Amino acid sequence: MESTKNKLTFNQYEFFLKLKNYLNTPIYFYGSIQRDDYFPGKSDLDVDIFTENEKYTIYALCNFLNLHKSDFKKSVYKVDNKIITGYKVKYEDEEKNIQVEIALYNEKFKELVLNDHLKDFNLPFHILFFLFIIKFLYYNLQILPKEYYKNLKRIIMNDGAEVKFVVLD
Repeated sequence: MESTKNKLTFNQYEFFLKLKNYLNTPIYFYGSIQRDDYFPGKSDLDVDIFTENEKYTIYALCNFLNLHKSDFKKSVYKVDNKIITGYKVKYEDEEKNIQVEIALYNEKFKELVLNDHLKDFNLPFHILFFLFIIKFLYYNLQILPKEYYKNLKRIIMNDGAEVKFVVLD
């Protein structure tokens, strides 16, 4: 998962290489970059970072990304009936066309989180089909409002199952 199914742009590759070296830790990609519903230059990039010290890593990310600690939101993730807490932050560099959502977890949750993300790498055809359609309507035709897009995507990805992930404000 340190590599991607779809190719990163030069700016994205350079950004993640610098981030990986700065933090001295692997970066794990998940989400549409690993599937056929990825829209290059439009889809955001989802990554996991695992650490022994979340507070230190948040401060390091703040320094690297020029963010404030308050930009990091506490998150709760349910995997195999286990509750995992972590942090989420969104970062955007419009000039370099980099949109990334970083999920930060303690190292002790690494295997659980990565195994759960692997399940979404090969989605059933009908889910990929619907994801592709709503992304096309949102990204290319720009006729689907952002809130509708987000809600439809959440419904499709959960396929009627309970929500496994919540970001707390």
